[in-house]
Amino acid sequence: MSITDLSVKNTQRIAAIDWMRGIVMILMVLDHASWFFNTHRIFADSVLLYEVGRLFDTDQFLTRWITHICAPSFVFLAGTAIAISVAQRTEQGMAHAVINRDLLIRGAFIACLDLYVLSLALGKIVLQVLYAIGISMILMVPLRRLGRRALLVIALVILMGSEALLAVLWHPEYAAPLWLALTWAPVLGDSYTVLYPVIPWLAIMMLGWVFGEWLISRQIDPGSIQWLLLLSGTAALLGFMLIRSADGYGNMFMPLQDDSMVQWLLVSKYPPSLAYVMLELGLMAISLAALMRLETLIDVRHNNPVLVYGQTALFFYLAHFCILAVLNLVLDQGGLMRTYAIALLILIMLYSICRFYRTLKWRNPHSVLRFL
Repeated sequence: MSITDLSVKNTQRIAAIDWMRGIVMILMVLDHASWFFNTHRIFADSVLLYEVGRLFDTDQFLTRWITHICAPSFVFLAGTAIAISVAQRTEQGMAHAVINRDLLIRGAFIACLDLYVLSLALGKIVLQVLYAIGISMILMVPLRRLGRRALLVIALVILMGSEALLAVLWHPEYAAPLWLALTWAPVLGDSYTVLYPVIPWLAIMMLGWVFGEWLISRQIDPGSIQWLLLLSGTAALLGFMLIRSADGYGNMFMPLQDDSMVQWLLVSKYPPSLAYVMLELGLMAISLAALMRLETLIDVRHNNPVLVYGQTALFFYLAHFCILAVLNLVLDQGGLMRTYAIALLILIMLYSICRFYRTLKWRNPHSVLRFL
């Protein structure tokens, strides 16, 4: 059986979503290659790292900034994929208890990857995006019963109100207590680090879930979905511009220092500010609309690298860290040119590995590989 036959038989996928996820993975490799090999990497996306008066090299700043779309898109599209999967399984007659069990197992498995695999590699507990995704998946088991409208309202309230809540519960000069670090405020500590407190990222997954349910609704045609993405993406970008121009609430205690492009784009990722979420999800929505339009105009090539990366995203995520760790043993740090070259090398190395894994997973749809 050919790979095309396998893809048709074993999956009901929307290529544009996989393309978008694949683009995210490519940009993520660039960011992490910069983390390992770029001597002048910029890491100032939080009030915890914010320095008044600091000047940024534009090339370095933009290299970091273009990767900001990765985490919110990854989490949003995870919510979309879960909603589509649950709807398909429900339509096939699968019991809700079985669906919930699989969500709980997969969520716990993903969260534990951060806790037991990546944290061990880094020498301390570091809770990153997999922690946020895994716990959010677990929480979606009860939350999905609320329905689309309730989930949308709750998600928007969380994203719009997080800064007001943190202003009461937390001061950036002091480390957040563990319960707040796990839920809302980041911690950069010697014994543990929490970069992705779960509640704001859960809100982003909830938005993805709502979009996934809209996507599979039989009452909505592809053209309507594209217009929805374009309008919501444009509205989000306008909201971002209003927040930054007002220079008050909305960027997690990081005010503008001047009117330069760099300052306008310097938004808080840790924790995600309203400005950050609106900017990145706005860009993602417009990009996804364009990709959905493209999907109707061209033939989907199942071995296209971007598609392959997008269809093996979690495996890709773990594998690229393994390659980075090995390369770190034999390559020295350098500047941006070295960073981009190493990122390209990693992508080339991952292509065949991810293709092999994708085929293996599709041939064994009920194996433990379905969780990875």
